[in-house]
Amino acid sequence: MKNYVKWIIGLISIILISLIVYYFFSSQNNNNSYSESDATRISAEKNIQNVDTNIMPIEKEISSFSTKILIDDDNRDTNLKLTASKINETVINPNETFSFNEIAGNPTPDKGYEKAGIFVNGKKEKGYGGGNCQISTTIYDAVLKVKGLEVTERHEHGKEVGYVEQGKDATVVYDELDLKFKNNLENPIKLYVDVTEEKINVRIMELINS
Repeated sequence: MKNYVKWIIGLISIILISLIVYYFFSSQNNNNSYSESDATRISAEKNIQNVDTNIMPIEKEISSFSTKILIDDDNRDTNLKLTASKINETVINPNETFSFNEIAGNPTPDKGYEKAGIFVNGKKEKGYGGGNCQISTTIYDAVLKVKGLEVTERHEHGKEVGYVEQGKDATVVYDELDLKFKNNLENPIKLYVDVTEEKINVRIMELINS
């Protein structure tokens, strides 16, 4: 009887030891698989980041133009900054046409525009979005410097504006008079437009794949 009990106890001990050993090695394998999985995921993420970095285009400046702000008018300054923010960083792909009115939109008071000086039939009046023509003019003169950018619509004020020599201006009136140009270059371009206390600055960048 004693031998039988010892045999049972020995068998149970062997089973318990076998279970402990199995559990231990199973845990080790799982840990290794998780580590390999994590390593694979991290490696993949790095590869994706590298791919994204490699396809980021290089921005090459191909033109710039600035015009001085000659009028001390807070309302006009508000309009200039608002319109500049809408056009800034606009990308025009090859064979696409830029439309000032399409990008800037209708300068209405609900969009934050104020009344400032505008020309109506050669006479100076107050209207919402006054100052926008200086933005369009600055863009126009920057565009003229680039072969491959084709101006398809542009209108003069018919009167000297002061911030650019006569005949180099580009007036805009929403749904009536627009500034448009087509990108005939092989690469996309990007417009940067910013307004300081003294100037409006426009830069045209060509986006070149590295």
